[in-house]
Amino acid sequence: MPGPATASPGGRGPERVLPLGAPGLGETRTTTTLQPGVTLTRIVRGADAPTLPWTVEVSIPGGATSPDPDAPPTALKDRASAEELVGALRREGFDARTEKVTAQAVADYAGGTLGWRVRVGAFDSQSAADAERSRLRAAGHAGAATYTGWDGNAEDRGPWRVDVLTIDPRRFRGGLEASYGADLEQREKTSGLAAARGATAAVNSGFFVLDPRSGAPGDPAGVGVYGGRTLSEPVNGRPALMAGEDGRSRIVRTTWTGHIAGRAGKLPLDGINRVPGLVRNCGGTADDTPTSRPLHDVTCHDDDELVAFTEDFGHRTPAGEGAEAVLDPRGRVVELRSPRGGALPRGGGSVQATGDRAEELSRLARPGERLRVRTGLLDGRGRPLPTPPSTGILNGGPELVRDGRTHVTAAADGMVHAGNPSFYYGWTHKRNPRTLAGVDAAGRTVLVTAEGRDTDALGLSIPESAAVARSLGLRDAVNFDGGGSTAMVVNDRLLTDPSDAAGERPVGEALLILPRRD
Repeated sequence: MPGPATASPGGRGPERVLPLGAPGLGETRTTTTLQPGVTLTRIVRGADAPTLPWTVEVSIPGGATSPDPDAPPTALKDRASAEELVGALRREGFDARTEKVTAQAVADYAGGTLGWRVRVGAFDSQSAADAERSRLRAAGHAGAATYTGWDGNAEDRGPWRVDVLTIDPRRFRGGLEASYGADLEQREKTSGLAAARGATAAVNSGFFVLDPRSGAPGDPAGVGVYGGRTLSEPVNGRPALMAGEDGRSRIVRTTWTGHIAGRAGKLPLDGINRVPGLVRNCGGTADDTPTSRPLHDVTCHDDDELVAFTEDFGHRTPAGEGAEAVLDPRGRVVELRSPRGGALPRGGGSVQATGDRAEELSRLARPGERLRVRTGLLDGRGRPLPTPPSTGILNGGPELVRDGRTHVTAAADGMVHAGNPSFYYGWTHKRNPRTLAGVDAAGRTVLVTAEGRDTDALGLSIPESAAVARSLGLRDAVNFDGGGSTAMVVNDRLLTDPSDAAGERPVGEALLILPRRD
């Protein structure tokens, strides 16, 4: 339920307190005008919260093997197996226990008991928990020190740190721009993307490939439209933020259509600007394995693909078996190369084919002939979605708020993994740093970051993210990439405290607020 109204130090009038933690917590808000039509509000809730204990959560068996530091480890078991492990740990001298994990229901997932976690000890510092983790590892067990404030307990007292950028199109005369940097396959820091364009403020945005085994690191893992050009196809049906340069935005769900056509016929495309055969977050075509539905943080595969490339992808296209039709700026085939991979003509592109599609491409793409590449986005009803030159579309998921009501679509957007409740537990149920985006009832674009993975900034679960978005007045909202990717930059300063030990994480793209350009 929304909280009561409180006075805002930023002078915006009555505000609803964040629906986080126990009732009656102290909360402060400070609002600053960054440029006409753009404000920044910092919200701190529960600043005087008492410290909670640390513990060691035992990984079962050893956690994820992805190099992505946000990949949730395998932590949940059935009750009997968890109790069996606790018994073994106790016999080895560890203070082990089981804890039941229960998730609340969301729009398309019933929640309930996710499983049982196994934890060891309760410690007053991270260093003490780390020492116990080391002892566990020496005994042949895997685990990680974790702060119990990240569990998502409703009675916790914080603290939380949330920053909110609000763009009012009625007064905004700057620009709202989706940016990926020099090319799609390279990662850039949000602060670097902001500095390159002289942005007043910026937040990280869509999901992207991080693991080289899942494609080209930096490549959007979902729809990517920049300056009205579709450079990455959607994870079919997943939500995204469609942002106009004038500061007007909306949440959209998109699919896409694409084909190449030549004198000898027409062939359907599987994707654009990604490594053929690797479909990050899935949601591709019917012949993809293990599924054609969205499945977050999973890479689906397809041995027989046709993928178009623009020079936005990078200096060279991916190398490998198959065929590649290289196109000049007018679409004329200047080379049919096999194996595929190499440089592109300035202003040109290519189409790569793997498996059975290679022979199809070779029949269609004759050197010297013109090959037309056509792609287009479709809205949730299957109708063409226009993308004017001022448009940016940035992928996200799950949806959080629809028509002013909490509407978390965790199952539809691929956050529920059959047979692996640990993923939902680590990614959705537990508190993490988050980045959110949406539109309020006044038509203002609202961008939110919540710091996390710290004792003085607990972060948000996905249900908490939806509650926060709704309490901020958002009528429609979507979750962006979070964890170590969460970043907000204001006036060339990184406002958020990165959760990665290495500092600010290079990401695939960012949403920039540009100053007025006369």
